[in-house]
Amino acid sequence: MKAISFLRRPGSKDAYERLTGFLAALGFAQGEGWQDGATRAASFSVPLGKLELIDGPQQYSAEMFVEVTSLDAARQAAEAWLRAKGGEAALARLSEIEETHWKSRMFTVEPEPGFAFGFWAWSDPLKGKPVAAEGDLSAEGMKFAIVVARWNAVITDRLLDGALDVLLRSGARRDDIEVARVPGAWEIPGAARTIANRGGVDAIVTLGCLLRGETAHYEAIYNEVARGIGQSQQETGIPHSFGVLTCETLEQALQRAGIKAGNKGFEAGAAAIEMVSLKRKLEQDKRQEGGHA
Repeated sequence: MKAISFLRRPGSKDAYERLTGFLAALGFAQGEGWQDGATRAASFSVPLGKLELIDGPQQYSAEMFVEVTSLDAARQAAEAWLRAKGGEAALARLSEIEETHWKSRMFTVEPEPGFAFGFWAWSDPLKGKPVAAEGDLSAEGMKFAIVVARWNAVITDRLLDGALDVLLRSGARRDDIEVARVPGAWEIPGAARTIANRGGVDAIVTLGCLLRGETAHYEAIYNEVARGIGQSQQETGIPHSFGVLTCETLEQALQRAGIKAGNKGFEAGAAAIEMVSLKRKLEQDKRQEGGHA
């Protein structure tokens, strides 16, 4: 199946023009339409289309029901269109928003007599939306390793302070935080992989600083550092947060190390906590699904 077309024939050319104008005003996505001799069609679509078959009494006279994200805005648009096209008298074809017995709100409107639309939205804004799994920013009971480069220490020491700050603020114990110093950014992936293979940590925070102005092979080093850290994370399954700065100048790096643009070490530490929490939740869900199988 690719598409479903709902075909209705307005009673006149004027009715056709009014209906197409109404649908466009309410926010439907207008397609190219088609024309075959004396017959023409305007095409409108929405992101999700459904075909529903109903057995039993139907409370509402509308034949087409449209789910919207903002019901009040849709009604305001319908009211403005009716008033502009038919004056105050046309508003008799627009109902007030009312609660339904199926936990939603809706209104009906006839932009053209005989063409009734029902616009509705769930009363619960989260209804019908997937519930996202997210990590918590609580590091209690978690163990971390921080791999930090000594090169550009005026920057990396600030990043380290930021990472330690967020880990300790979030409940991690000092004894559960291991700090490994390496000569430069190039050595970060190797140390991170060694720690990940050894185990005993829930996440690894990687911190370093590369400055284009003082590194002729800047791109080559950065690409390999990023690739190595990502590969270590993927192959070991242990979250690695990325706190390696890549800046044009020392001034830019200082801005990102706690002066004006936040502390990227703090952000990397927070990301590590969240990823450990999320990983635990996802693994718990998987175990529960296995137990119910």
